[in-house]
Amino acid sequence: MRAVMRIGVAVLAAVLASSVAIAPDRVMAAQAKEHKWAVVLHGGAGVIERQSMSKEMDAKYRAALQTAVQAAANVLDKGGSSLDAVEAAIKIMEDDPLFNAGKGAVFTAEGKNELDAAIMKGETMQAGAVAGVTRTRHPISLARAVMEKSPHVMMIGAGADQFAASTGLEQVDPSYFFTERRWQSLIKQLKKESLPIPPRPAGAPPAPTGGMAEIEPPDAHKYGTVGVVALDRDGNIAAGTSTGGTQAKRWGRVGDSPIIGAGTYASNQSCAVSATGTGEYFIRLTVARTICSLVQYKGMDLQAAVDEVVQKELKAIHGDGGVIAIAPDGQMAWSFNTPGMYRAKVMEGRPVEVQIYGDER
Repeated sequence: MRAVMRIGVAVLAAVLASSVAIAPDRVMAAQAKEHKWAVVLHGGAGVIERQSMSKEMDAKYRAALQTAVQAAANVLDKGGSSLDAVEAAIKIMEDDPLFNAGKGAVFTAEGKNELDAAIMKGETMQAGAVAGVTRTRHPISLARAVMEKSPHVMMIGAGADQFAASTGLEQVDPSYFFTERRWQSLIKQLKKESLPIPPRPAGAPPAPTGGMAEIEPPDAHKYGTVGVVALDRDGNIAAGTSTGGTQAKRWGRVGDSPIIGAGTYASNQSCAVSATGTGEYFIRLTVARTICSLVQYKGMDLQAAVDEVVQKELKAIHGDGGVIAIAPDGQMAWSFNTPGMYRAKVMEGRPVEVQIYGDER
């Protein structure tokens, strides 16, 4: 009898041991399934006010934001990665003349389009960035190529475009990025500042004879940038940012967008951030990394962290702009100290939210 009892106890112990050994894997699997994907997106901040926006233009921007955020959502809903979602949404915005990125980029004082972009993967903290690109159709894809297909983090100018071509990314003539709306806005600003008007870019379509029906004031996209942060079902986050920079910029100026830790940052240990604003101030404060540090080391909620930096620290040094952010636990946030910021967000199982003006907060 005692022998039988000993055998029974041994069997029971083995079963329990087996259960304990398996349990952690089951818990991890269950936790993995608990993640709901989410996306936050911005299309630039600045002097964006109801009274200066026509109903037609308002509707166009809202539709464009809806399209871009839905593109990211579609990727995530099919089980795609946060990195793929970020790139998919930003490519759409780079092709949309409404936004100051890619096809809609503003012009430098010399009459050129110079494009910057960055992308970062929260799981591994790999990052890629480019600045002063003039021939690569999708700078965000080039930033990803720098991250994945080179040993570097940042490339600039003609060399970056050459690298893009070597990896098979689509190259275009610089005139591809020309839009009449941005060109007329540049001329208006240069005249105001008594600066010389550059010749109309080679390859641009003929100048319109009737003028432009609607030209945004220079400040409308003074801080123009597009950016996306995303969380996938595996619990990984990513961030990406793309911009044409500031209108009428000179001397090869580069802002915060391609600077890792300033305008773009992502770490699974804290959060993912994409910024839009007066780049010089965002660089000085390393805004994106500072927000994530408040989350990681101070234990702040994501919204409290973005507000601390944007509404207090940036304002204290007279910096204008805004940020979007996301955390691995699903927290989503945005904050801006300008009259408006084009923005949208969506989480799995919830409807898309699209906002433009400050009073929609």
